[in-house]
Amino acid sequence: MALGTVTAPHELRFDTGRVCLDLLATTHPEERLGSVDVLSAWITGSGLVPDGTPLTHADDAWPVAFRELRGHLARLVRGHLARPARGRPGPGGAAHDLALARLNETARVAPPAPRAVPGDDGTLVRRLEAPPGCAALLAAIARDAVDLLTDPLARACLRQCEGDHCPIVYLDTSRGRRRRWCSSEVCGNRERVARHRRRAAAHPRA
Repeated sequence: MALGTVTAPHELRFDTGRVCLDLLATTHPEERLGSVDVLSAWITGSGLVPDGTPLTHADDAWPVAFRELRGHLARLVRGHLARPARGRPGPGGAAHDLALARLNETARVAPPAPRAVPGDDGTLVRRLEAPPGCAALLAAIARDAVDLLTDPLARACLRQCEGDHCPIVYLDTSRGRRRRWCSSEVCGNRERVARHRRRAAAHPRA
């Protein structure tokens, strides 16, 4: 897959509302973080680094590390969604505890340090102090996940997409908390098409 095409909307998604949830979305509908080029595009597209930040130092170990963190995040986020009503304890166990320990360990590293510098037109723009390391980028994602999972209001907005076979989890900040799909243009459109076909099948024209 060419680097110039990986940021197409149907390839990489950045509409979950949190960078840690955007990372979870990279498994759907197939593995997205299979190469350094695609991961670099995801890092830039997610906003972890400003546009134009060089990532030429990334190597084959980076996608492995990002997928490992993604696995820990998936266990914790989906574990929360599987909790019974009224706050009773949900799924836990050794795997959950390990995922939590790895998340906290990853979050201990300092994330990339931002700077405000004058742009070409004199307005301030964000730049990084130095090319970011893999551990620093993972720390930024881990800290976002810690903030999400420890904030009662944010946790209450976590939703699983209602689209068929869609595993994407997003933050529902819509009015009345009525958002049903990860994307109205993707899963929402599929549901509308399927509904139209069901109506057409139930009422065929003479």
